[in-house]
Amino acid sequence: MRIVHVLGTRPNFVKMAPLIAALRARMPECEQVIVHTGQHYDRMMSQIFFEELGVPEPDHMLEVGSGSHAQQTARVMERLEPLLDDPRPDLVVVPGDVNSTLAAALTAVKMGIPVAHLESGLRSFDRTMPEEINRILTDAVSDQLYVHSEEALNNLSIEGISPEKVHMVGNTMIDSLVALEDRFRALEACSNHDLRPGGYLLVTLHRPALVDGPLLFEAVAALDRIAAELPVIFPVHPRTRARLATEVAVGSGLHLVDPIGYLEFLSLEADAGAVLTDSGGIQEETTYLGVPCFTLRDNTERPVTVEQGTNVLLGLDPARIDQIPKMLADRPDRDATPPPLWDGKASQRIADHIADLG
Repeated sequence: MRIVHVLGTRPNFVKMAPLIAALRARMPECEQVIVHTGQHYDRMMSQIFFEELGVPEPDHMLEVGSGSHAQQTARVMERLEPLLDDPRPDLVVVPGDVNSTLAAALTAVKMGIPVAHLESGLRSFDRTMPEEINRILTDAVSDQLYVHSEEALNNLSIEGISPEKVHMVGNTMIDSLVALEDRFRALEACSNHDLRPGGYLLVTLHRPALVDGPLLFEAVAALDRIAAELPVIFPVHPRTRARLATEVAVGSGLHLVDPIGYLEFLSLEADAGAVLTDSGGIQEETTYLGVPCFTLRDNTERPVTVEQGTNVLLGLDPARIDQIPKMLADRPDRDATPPPLWDGKASQRIADHIADLG
């Protein structure tokens, strides 16, 4: 059996690393080919994940880089097609919801190659989000849909996806977290920033709706205000930092730091008093870790995190950041039990299923 994995962005690497390892153990004779599209291309957003997660070096680099949604999608399709043509794989595996995901799925299905979609069925019901379009279309053309939460099963059923294609397996992102837990907890990364466990807010913001307009400055101003009582650490992408440098003066409680590696980030996340994010994956990680999460979005494609009580939707409203210290103080104790099948074994279940396909 020959399997091609197409990865493009930071979360893709985290989701795929444990599956690649599980397939290697379950099907040692299987040829696995890793294609890195280069949608994320700087070291802290891509290369360090291969180093820290133990993913083999990519067999092919497409180097699509940045650009509009149409440009990225077209470049992936154009550069991937010849790689899938000779020799043809038995299966193309695509994770998540980024442009690389949809582009690879479309390329494979038009060539008659079966597609497996990892993290199927998630819906925000907001079609202004490019990720939502990518999710819906990828699920529509995939042959095997691997699901990690109950609401995703209902979403796919409503959209008319045959239940024979859908498999409830659990969350491979949690597999990575479980596998690395001893390592990241031992780092105690907060001490490197003069922070104490449980005594700071970790921030990660990356969506264009927040960082490419005036809401970014409103958010940073609010973070600066609460930093007087709750220190804030914010790993900032270089492009975002350049914008902030000319617009915002910050106090000593707000730590703007360069992008960090995955292990260091997990260490900071596990020891945080709370996390503020607009990321889907971090909503999942904090739910597993039992760390309070505040999501600066109007919606989430991961409602299970809200149902668990670990995640609060603030809306796309930076003014609500000021309320975080009070919400933390008033927060009731929650059961930290993760959702079903978020147990570190999702990749093994997927590998077993793929082995049966062969």
